[in-house]
Parts: sequence; C-alpha cells; structure tokens
Amino acid sequence: MATSAAATSSGDVTPPLDGLSFWKYMLAGSIAGMVEHMAMFPIDTLKTRMQMLGATTPSLRPAQFSRFFASIVRTEGPLGLYRGIGAMGLGAGPAHAVYFSVYETCKQKLGGNRPGHHPLVHAASGVVATTASDAVLTPMDVVKQRLQLRRSPYIGVRDCMVRMVKEEGVRAFYASYRTTVVMNAPFTAVHFATYEAVKKVLNDVSPEHASEERILVHLTAGGAAGTLASAITTPLDVVKTRLQCQGVCGADTFSSSSIHMALRQIVAKEGPQALLQGLKPRVLFHAPAAAICWSTYEAIKNFLHHFQECPALSQP
Repeated sequence: MATSAAATSSGDVTPPLDGLSFWKYMLAGSIAGMVEHMAMFPIDTLKTRMQMLGATTPSLRPAQFSRFFASIVRTEGPLGLYRGIGAMGLGAGPAHAVYFSVYETCKQKLGGNRPGHHPLVHAASGVVATTASDAVLTPMDVVKQRLQLRRSPYIGVRDCMVRMVKEEGVRAFYASYRTTVVMNAPFTAVHFATYEAVKKVLNDVSPEHASEERILVHLTAGGAAGTLASAITTPLDVVKTRLQCQGVCGADTFSSSSIHMALRQIVAKEGPQALLQGLKPRVLFHAPAAAICWSTYEAIKNFLHHFQECPALSQP
C-alpha cells in the first residue's frame, strides 16, 4: 500500500515503501495470508458450521456464538476447531501472493501511488486482485470447508480431493467460483478503499508520529476495513458455503451454480434470516484477520524495503 510520508525531526521526508520488485510483493503477501488464516482458523470453522446448520441439521436452531463454540470443544475437543487447516495452509500462501502482488501492480499502473487519495483506483485494483487470487484459493477453500463440517466423511485433505474428483469431477472444486468472485468483488472494493481511507486519515491526524505509530495505523485501518466489508457480503458468503458443501453430511444440492437460484432455494426452505447465519463469527474473523494480515504485510514490506537498501546486504 502507498504509505503516507512522515516528517522526520530534521525535516526530511521518509520515502514510501512502494517500489519493491514483484516477487517481494508476492513473498510479503504469502506470509501475511498464512499468518492471517492460521491465527483465525477456529473462528472460520465456527462460521462454516453455523452457515451449514440449516442445510445439514434443519431441526436445530442457530445457537449463540459462545454456546456453539463450547459445544464443538466439548464434543470434539480443541482440535475439532482446526479440521481442514492443512488445506488452508496449502492454498492461503499462493493465493495471497497473487492477491497482493496483483493489487500492488494494478495500483501502480492506475496511478494509485501518486500523492492524494484514490479510492476508485484502490477499489478497482482490489477487484482485479481478488479475481485472480480466488482462482488459486477456491479449490482448497472447498476442501477446507468440507473438512470443517461436523461428522465430515473425509479423513483428510488428500482423501477429500481424491473422492471429489472420483465422485463429482474436477468441476466440483470450482462450483462456487462465480459466487466467490461476485462476493469478493464488492468485499475487496469496500475493504481496500476503507483501508486506504482510514490509513490516510490516521496518518494525517498525527503526521509527525506516522512512522512510530505505523503498526497501530495498519491494525486500526485493517480492522475497520474487515468489519465493514465482511458484514456487507455475509449473504453471498452463505451461498458460497452452501455451494461448496452441497451434498455433504446430508446438505441440500443445487442443480447449478447460479447465485440467484441458490438464494431462492435457501430462502424458500429456511427463510431470509438464513442468509445472515454466521454473521457474528464472519465479522469476528475478518476484523482481526484483516488487522493481522495488513500489519504483517506492511511490516514485511518495510523489512524488504530496508533490506534492499542496505549496502552491506546488497553487495554480493
């Protein structure tokens, strides 16, 4: 991201952290994505379980978040919250490498690194980035969510992938791709635009301390962006989860991957409130996850920026 310049005590201006090579953006994004998803995985499991509750066990009503959490730990142990983490480990790194490197490249090409605020550039760059990264992450996200289900019929990542190919074909890995892109396009547009806007406001409030408070700025801006974007797109996330887990553990199946058809089928059977299932864990996931991801990403960019400028380290 374009970092606001901070005045030093001598009156000089700290250079922005952009201008890294493409592979360094990929490295920073990959590490940030892994840290984000590994740290918040238990909350993601809760979200998946709650969103699938009406499809797999319609007789049960959604429980309170704390009770749902306690029930999983009591019946399955703490490790029950981490089923499927291997699939996310395989997918999050490459997907976020694509995500951030494409975002940085598009933002630079569209002039988002020029002085001033460019919300449309940030939003457009984010949409392009998520479309590319979703193509990488979606197959592993499908495997991850199927493993997260209560009484999942799959032993592990490999077993799930092999059985899906044999029983449903390769297309099953991308049944939710259209929904994922349609969901993540507004999610990412809101997310990146909010992040850049909040970061700019916070840096402008106290420019003389921008350098010292950089981590706090990224944490606050990332948290605000994750909260707003996740709340707005929850209904589409429910549809995505249902498409990815259809037919598993007795869940409903859909005749196509049409978003409109899936929405109508869910509402007809469970009512419109079903589209908001998992709202609380989704927000509780994305708010800290975005804060963790952005602060990690910017910290690694900062490290790589100073690493490439250090004469002692740059010499062969």
